[in-house]
Order: sequence, then structure tokens, then C-alpha cells
Amino acid sequence: MSRVQTHTLANGFRIVTEHMPSLRSATLGVWVDAGARHERVEQNGIAHFLEHMAFKGTETRSSLDIAEAIENVGGYINAYTSRENTAYYARVLAEDVPLALDVISDILTHPTFDPREIEVERGVILSEIGQSFDTPDDIIFDWLQETAFPDQPMGRPILGPAERVRAFARDDLSGFVDSHYGPEQMILSAAGGIDHDRIVREAEKQFGHLTPRNPPAAPAANFAGGERREVKDLEQAHFTLAFEAPSWRDPNIYVSQIFSTALGGGMSSRLFQEAREKRGLCYTIFAQAGAHEDTGMLTIYAGTGGDQIADLANVTIDEIKRAADDMSDAEIDRARQQMKAGLLMGLENPSARAERQARLLSIWGKVATLDETIAKIDDVTTEKVRAYAATLCQSAAAMALYGPVAQAPELDLLRTRLAA
Repeated sequence: MSRVQTHTLANGFRIVTEHMPSLRSATLGVWVDAGARHERVEQNGIAHFLEHMAFKGTETRSSLDIAEAIENVGGYINAYTSRENTAYYARVLAEDVPLALDVISDILTHPTFDPREIEVERGVILSEIGQSFDTPDDIIFDWLQETAFPDQPMGRPILGPAERVRAFARDDLSGFVDSHYGPEQMILSAAGGIDHDRIVREAEKQFGHLTPRNPPAAPAANFAGGERREVKDLEQAHFTLAFEAPSWRDPNIYVSQIFSTALGGGMSSRLFQEAREKRGLCYTIFAQAGAHEDTGMLTIYAGTGGDQIADLANVTIDEIKRAADDMSDAEIDRARQQMKAGLLMGLENPSARAERQARLLSIWGKVATLDETIAKIDDVTTEKVRAYAATLCQSAAAMALYGPVAQAPELDLLRTRLAA
């Protein structure tokens, strides 16, 4: 049987592992509690810049050495930045776990931030930012986030604005590391064919010398809402609508997720059936509930034609409002099963297990069992979902529109329709 074990080093560095005896591979990585929401306004984009620089060389390895060390054994190494953390991880065969841990610890504790490599990666990131502006169904989510959480770190783009990225220097990168990459902000998570005690011993060697940082707390998030409308001659009108949702720590987190699944989580969902199948108003439409440490966001997205966007927006509002009155037991049962199946099937992958462990340990200080999580999902009733939908009818909202969107109703009109 698989078994989750945890350990904390004397300096606060946390370790969580799950041995999966049937696997001959493993995923391990370090999740750092430092993301876009931990940046000051003049630092916006630096957490993501650091993620890129992690693979550009250490005191003993070049960027090619880092790549070859993992790929020579058939492994895979990568990283990502979110609003609340940055993750550096690798997937390798079980016998190569010590090598992967050595490489990841090296890039985190001995980066060189070579000025030449900084310039190379600056160009890469500026291209990434430019590409996002050429991808409407990507950039609109940044605009929605900024509209929902204006003038605060939670609303700023993870990539940062180009003008900030152009200005970052070596001291800016090392300064962010000094403030936010302390051992108490790091979680080493591993799952698969691993040995917990060996990982603890190796982690002590690689991270036990780090000194705690006592980092500044991230500013609290404040969902304000509002509207952003960018009219442009595109093939599609991109429509997004958001409401504040429960945080990870809120007991209603599972209510929100089940509601979003029933509303727009699949082909059988209300929005898909009503907007696409019955009325032909769009090709893509979905709803999803995301969560953070102290807030969350229920997001609805659809792409449609400029002459259909008014009908699409009104149908979306009507389906949210109707859910408060007649969301059925069958719909909730189906959404509940979708959520449980997605969770269980996803966790057949050691990468998903390692990420889940790191997230739960960061939020709760412990890793809930799958049975505990499933029990909370099963505890969600139709009455709870209807009550949650009713709260949305009276809530602040954010809306971002891009493309031929001149005919879309104003957000105030949609909110009036929702509350009526």
C-alpha cells in the first residue's frame, strides 16, 4: 500500500513523500511559497523570471549540464510559476531519485545568475509576453484577474509587464531569492518509487544548512470586480465572467467546485447544453472554480460571434440564476461523480500526487487522505449548491471582454438581471 510520510528539518524545511510500491518511477520537486502575489509592484514578473533562470546555470553546472544530467537517464525536468508558489520538479526512474534531488537542490541553492544568461532569458520572456497578447483566450484571463483584484498583487499578471521585465537586474533576482526562498517557504514533495528515509537524509545534506528568512506576508486579496472591454476586429468575441469563490480553507470549497462542474464542467453541464447544444451560441463554454489561500474565483469563459455575444451573456446569467431554484439531485450526483473520478484518475500519476501533497501541506500543515477528501465531496448536498448559487445572484462580479464585443451588455445590466 502507498503511504504518506512527512518530516520537518530543524530550519523549517518540510518534506512529504508517498511511496507507491507498484511504480518504478518517481516525481519529486520543491514547491516554494513564493509567487506573483508575493511581489511588490516594481517586482511584478520576477518570480516567473527566477523560474526561467533556475535552469541557466549553477556554480558547478552549466545550463546544458542541468538538462543532460536528467535527460541522460531518460528523465524530465521542468518548473512553473503560479500566483502563490513556484515549483521545480523532475520525473525520473526510481534509481535516479538521488540524482534528481541533487540537481533540483543545486539550481535552488547555488544559482549564478550569469548576466549573459539573464539577457538571453529576458528575450525569451519578452517573446512569451508578446505571444500571450497574440492569444486572446490566454490574455483575457489575465485581464479578468486584474479586473477582479485591481491594484493589488493578486490581480497582477504572472509574466509581468514587458517594461518591468526589461528592467530586472541580477541584484533584483538575488534579492527576491534572499527574501522569499528560505527553508520554511520550501516543501520537498516526492511520490512514486521512493524511500522516505533516504530522501530525508539527502534533504538534510542539501537544504539543512539554509537559514530561515522570516519572509513578509503577502497582502490580503480583495475581490472588487468591475468590467474591462477591449473592442478589436477578431474572428471571435471572448467573454469571461467571474465571482469570488471560497478559498482553500473555506468549508464551502467543495460546494463551489461541484456547482461549477454542474454549471459548466462538461458536455452534460447546463451551460454547454443550453448555450451550445440548444441555441448554437458558441463552440467553447465552461465554468471552473479556482482557489487560493484566502480567496478564490469562479470563472466562466465562452468564445462566440460578435452578433451572438449579447444572447450568450444573458443565457449565462439566466442559467446561474435558475440554478439557485432548480439545480437537481441528478445534476449534483453527476457533478460529484465527475469530481471524484477526476481526482482519483488524476492521482494515478505520481506527478499529480506530489503536487497535491505539496499544496495540502502548505495550506493545512498536513496531507488529508483521499478518503477524507471524498467524504467532503460526498457531504455536498443539492440544498448547499442551490444556496451557494443564490449568494452569487447578490455578489460582486468581474467581466472581461475581447474582440467584436460592442454588442455585449454592460456588467451592471447583467448584475441587475441576475439579482432580479
